Formats: sequence, C-alpha cells, structure tokens
Amino acid sequence: MSKVKFIHEDCDIALSKDTTLPNNAYLVTYVESGKTKYDIVQSIKVVDIFDHYYDRFKTDLKDIKQSAGTANPKLWNGGKKNG
Repeated sequence: MSKVKFIHEDCDIALSKDTTLPNNAYLVTYVESGKTKYDIVQSIKVVDIFDHYYDRFKTDLKDIKQSAGTANPKLWNGGKKNG
C-alpha cells in the first residue's frame, strides 16, 4: 500500500492555494515529457513523497512544498460535502 495519497494529478498550481485541503497536503512539481506538471498529494512524511517521485522521475523532480491547506487530516473527507 502506498504511503502517498493523490488528491489531484496533473492539475493547476492554483489548486494548492485551497485552504480546505488537509494540512499535510503537498504540491509536487516535476517534468514529464518536457512539460512541467503539478500534483497535490497527501502523506504523513515528506520523505515518503520524495521517495515516490524520485524513484519515478529522478532529476525531473523539481520541488515539493506544503499547500495552503489548514484542515485536520483526520477530519478531511476529500473535499466532499457531508449529507
């Protein structure tokens, strides 16, 4: 089982500014086929994110930084409304 949960893949960088994301969500920047791409992922440890992306992209992994999320990860339900 992967230690990295994908919230958004190949997404707009602006999605990382969403404060409703969990506070352990990270914006990953990498290059694939000459195109810069962005993923928003969730993990308890940043090293797990690094390992996942470095194994796949090596030097094309450009950056990992925390998103603007402020939600408690235990209470976050994937951005879905209850009801």
